Amino acid sequence: MTTTLPKPEVRPACPNFSSGPTAKRPGFSLAQLQDAALGRSHRSALGKSKLKQAIERTKELLGLPEGYRVAIVPASDTGAVEMCMWSMLGQRPVDIFAWESFGKDWVTDALEQLTDIDASVHVGDYGVLPDFAAARDDADIIFTWNGTTSGVRVPNADWIKPNPDRVVICDATSAVFAQDIEWEKLDVVTYSWQKVLGGEAAHGMLILSPNAVRRLETYTPKRALPKIFRMTKGGKLNEALFEGATINTPSLLCTEDYLQALDWCEALGGWQALKARSDESLAILTKWEAATDWVEFLCPEESVRSNTGVTFKIADPRVASLDEKAQRAFVKKMMGLLDELGVAFDAAGYNKAPPGLRIWCGGTVDPSDVAKLTPWLDWAFAETVATL
Repeated sequence: MTTTLPKPEVRPACPNFSSGPTAKRPGFSLAQLQDAALGRSHRSALGKSKLKQAIERTKELLGLPEGYRVAIVPASDTGAVEMCMWSMLGQRPVDIFAWESFGKDWVTDALEQLTDIDASVHVGDYGVLPDFAAARDDADIIFTWNGTTSGVRVPNADWIKPNPDRVVICDATSAVFAQDIEWEKLDVVTYSWQKVLGGEAAHGMLILSPNAVRRLETYTPKRALPKIFRMTKGGKLNEALFEGATINTPSLLCTEDYLQALDWCEALGGWQALKARSDESLAILTKWEAATDWVEFLCPEESVRSNTGVTFKIADPRVASLDEKAQRAFVKKMMGLLDELGVAFDAAGYNKAPPGLRIWCGGTVDPSDVAKLTPWLDWAFAETVATL
């Protein structure tokens, strides 16, 4: 095997570029979790205090509007979105906007599971946003703020017209703590710990506006609601849920890790500091892409490119001319080289997205590691293309 590029000498300090679970925060160690309420009931005074602290500090660090409530719910971001779809949809028509795999999951739920709702679907291809002008002023809305698998984010919420009679549900799992979220335009916002804060899996964060609470208290859908989806008791919001009394048993070890991640975020300067780190990483990759002829952004429009899940396609004609299966095999071989050397783990594109790369640049990833990665990407490509 020959190559025209020498092997780089400097490796990223942290090779974890997975889009979820993502890299732990810099300086993380298991010793930081020694205050976790292990072996204690999550309903004990100590357990509930930890969970309530996670809720209150989330409100504070995100700067949520007055009256917005936060709960920790089962099944990660997916569970948080679906419990609201099952509990709230059906009173009005709903417009669903999707342009990547997870957003399309909500389309599947609406069309194949919640068959009693009037849903209009607007889908964009990977790398391209759908037409938000199609949003009806009187319909509920479901959309993803940032496409984790497509590398595309909404530029703003200007297309959402205020209407207190509807609810706007936003999956923001790879946008919260990294992008400007227009909270006042949103009634349900969901995310998970394992994205921008590098937390551990299975816990969803649910943020409700007063308008969302009103929907829950005034509308009862004619469908069965599993226990983990129930947010009301006797027709009123179950306020205990939003004070740390979770529906099912959470991990208090993961909770402690989330609290420590919030400490790190605050010490760094809040979510704005994490956004700045992501923006810096995106700028590094933008400069690299402009100087590199074998790769292109999957998203052609710079103004809507994600600063967290950054996606690329391989533009070199020797690879681009191959069929999809061969392209995926090429990417797998290329990224395998970096995996074997401990340079970059889990940085291939999502398996349902077009073949290419997906480099996570959330706030826990140090921009200096992104800069160290790019020469290795060039080297791995040259090594792999030489075998064609």
